[in-house]
Parts: sequence; structure tokens; C-alpha cells
Amino acid sequence: MVGLSHGTTRLPRRLAGVIGFVLSGVLAAALTLTSAEPARADQTGLRAADPSVLRVGGTYVSVQSAGGGIVVRQAPSTDALDSATPRQVWSDTRGRGEVWAPEIVRDGGRYYIYFTAGRGAAHRMYVISSTSPDSGYSAETKLALPDDKWAIDGTLFTFNGQRWFVWSGWAGDTNVEQNLYIARMSSPTTPTGARHIISQPRESWERVVGNPFINEGPEPIRDPNGQLHIVYSANGSWSDQYCLADLRLRAGGDPTHVWDWYKSNGCLFGSDRATMMAGWDPTLHVDGPGHHSFVLLHGDIGTSPPAGPRFPLMFHAVPKGTPYTWENRYWYTGTFCWWGNTTYSRADVPGPNTDTGWSLKFFE
Repeated sequence: MVGLSHGTTRLPRRLAGVIGFVLSGVLAAALTLTSAEPARADQTGLRAADPSVLRVGGTYVSVQSAGGGIVVRQAPSTDALDSATPRQVWSDTRGRGEVWAPEIVRDGGRYYIYFTAGRGAAHRMYVISSTSPDSGYSAETKLALPDDKWAIDGTLFTFNGQRWFVWSGWAGDTNVEQNLYIARMSSPTTPTGARHIISQPRESWERVVGNPFINEGPEPIRDPNGQLHIVYSANGSWSDQYCLADLRLRAGGDPTHVWDWYKSNGCLFGSDRATMMAGWDPTLHVDGPGHHSFVLLHGDIGTSPPAGPRFPLMFHAVPKGTPYTWENRYWYTGTFCWWGNTTYSRADVPGPNTDTGWSLKFFE
């Protein structure tokens, strides 16, 4: 996907309050707002990466890789997760290797935690499940993803009545670049059919830091028009160029068809102005925000928020003024809102060059 540009008007990044969105036809959204001095990003006490958080009633549930296993926390707010007692729900008793980026979802009354384990080229996706969010999990099962290639950062979601699994992986057996893939699931633990590529890191703004170039951390969400988005992390996670970008599936599009996906014209949440999409400003208090979690009821994109106010978000980043290293990443609580009448454009590929619809604004 190449040649992306944007068609909205530049607006201040920090908003004191969103009074409302007013839809006019299918392409317009207006905001009434007041401006205020930026507030400092809300850093939690969790010195960690790759947050995954969902809401169950009034309880927020998070998962994290720690101590060679996976821990779960429960709290009455996202801000309180750092002080909640972690409960170990899985340990690597079989020597699977490095445990990365667990993702928790709820499906059919059970909780599923998907995670990556392995060493080097052996990283693959695994899943455990339980009827309780913080105990009683099964032994791990390797997901039989199509082609059985290196795979990380996978998560399950349901869209238009079909379960899907989206992840970051290699096309072959060498570390050339990390692409985003999607596959159908016949159950929460059973992939079916082929894998389909939906994004490659080929835009100039997602190739600032590479070797390899990276698309990872895909997180699904459904916009107010019912269209599917996959918000992902681009550029190397070891650099302050790490950022969030968006893939939007065109109305009525096929999730398995790469040219039905339209990519944002740059980063939507990042700390480098040069890579930001026009109309989106860089962060003020953190560097390299990425690998986020939309905090949804049951983790279900069917509960994705409507247009209007801001909604909870968690992401990891490094405080500005601190050396950008993996060890200096913290979980942050933030917010996001839908941003209407946003055009993503491209060139030299099949299908229409532009697609207009909802995008997202992220706030520290």
C-alpha cells in the first residue's frame, strides 16, 4: 500500500472535553470542544510492555508476561491495576521459551489468553482458557496457524458473525519483515483455511527504523459505521519511532482481501512529528507509544464505543527524558475517540485510490 494522504483539517491534539459528534450524512462528523493546557500522561507503576485489558462489569482485567509465565490482575479501574495483586495463571513448565504479549479475550463464557512462546525463529502462538479470568486455566495448546511460520502478538475477535485471528508474522523462515496476517477460526482454538496478508511495512513513515521493518501488535475495533479497523504498531519497538497506525476495512469489504484494507497516511499516535499523519500531533510526555489495548467490555469488538466521548485505552511507552530501552517501558492509561470524515488514500494498487470514513484520535 503506497502513496497515502489525509483529508481532514488540522486541529489541536489536546482537547479538554469532547462535547459531541454530530453526523451529517455518512461522511461528516463535527466536534464542539474547548481547549486546555496539556495534562501529563498517566503513567502507571507497571514497568512492563504490551498491555492487554478488558472490562467485565465494573472490573478491569489485565494480563502480562512475568517471571517466565503469565499473570492476571483485577481492579475497579485501569488506574488501579498497578496496585492489584498479580495472580500467576500459567507457568512455562515445558520450557517453551520467551513468553511475549499475552492477550485476553472472552468468548462463549470462557476466557482465552493467547500468547507467543519460543526462541528465535521458533516463536509460535499458544492459547490457554478458563471459565474464570484469574484461575483454573488449561495447559497451553499451540495454535495450528496456516503455514506454521514465526508468529507473535495474535488475538481473537468476531466480526459479522465469523471468528477471526490476526497476528504479526514472517512470510517465510527468515526475519526479513513482520507482516500482519488474518485467518478464519472455526472455534476460539481452531484456525481454518489459509492465512491472508493484510499489511506490510512498506510506507516510508513505517520504515524509519527497521532490520527488520515491522507491523505488529494488531488490535481490532469496530467503528460507529460498523466497519472493521486493525490498529497496529509500526517501526522498531526498540526505538522512540514506535507508533500506532490504522488499517480500515472498506464498507462491505472482505477481511481476507488485502486491497480492501486502507492504511492511515502516517502514525496516529507517536512521538515523531515527521511520521505523523497530517492533522495528528506528536505526543508531549512520552516517547514511542505502541502496542496498545482498547479497553472493551469482554474484549468484544461488538461492544466497541460509539462516536462521542473519549474511551479508555492502555499502551506502553517510555517517559520523555528517559533513554528509550525495553527496560524503561511502562504501561500508561490514556483515551481515544473516533474521528470522522477522514480520507485514507493510496496509489498504484488495485481498487479505488481513496476511502473516507472514521479514524481515531489518541490522547496521553
